Amino acid sequence: MRGALRLVRFRGAAGGGPRLGLEEAPGGDLVDLSAAEPELPRSMREFLEIGPRGLELAHRALQSGQHRVPRAAAQLLAPLGDPQKVICVGLNYHDHCQEQVVKVPHEPLIFSKFPSAITGPFDDIVHPQDTSELDWEVELAAVIEKRGPHIEEAAALQHVLGFTVANDVSARDWQMRRNGRQWLLGKTLDT
Repeated sequence: MRGALRLVRFRGAAGGGPRLGLEEAPGGDLVDLSAAEPELPRSMREFLEIGPRGLELAHRALQSGQHRVPRAAAQLLAPLGDPQKVICVGLNYHDHCQEQVVKVPHEPLIFSKFPSAITGPFDDIVHPQDTSELDWEVELAAVIEKRGPHIEEAAALQHVLGFTVANDVSARDWQMRRNGRQWLLGKTLDT
């Protein structure tokens, strides 16, 4: 993905509301897009909805060399704090099925998460009192830009804006044994 932008949401050292930015380099300082391009929306979802024009303005801000925020002065937030949908695929690789002592499914096992389950990359995860089996898994998350029903496999990546890393936190006792083994209850606790 040569030339890809590493888009972020962050809060500056002075606090305030979320700001849009991008990393100059992996782990490097941030370009404050909200300061560099005031016409850009403050919501990542709205930014993504304006499409190529937003990316053009982000590239321009990067090339300007201005509006830099030292990484140490920024609190990174979840890349997308208000998604309309979070659709997940469970038991999606063989080793994890073996680890969970379950059969590899013939068809994808689909579940969702609520936006209240989303936190920033360095935020604390609140351990609910009613679970004794909190677990985590690292996941690859695709951010969908272009909508469409019945998308053919060959055209799928045309709908993906980019990728990020996700931490899928689960209450395994709720997911696998309690209350009828409803994955939603075990997979979408706050934070």
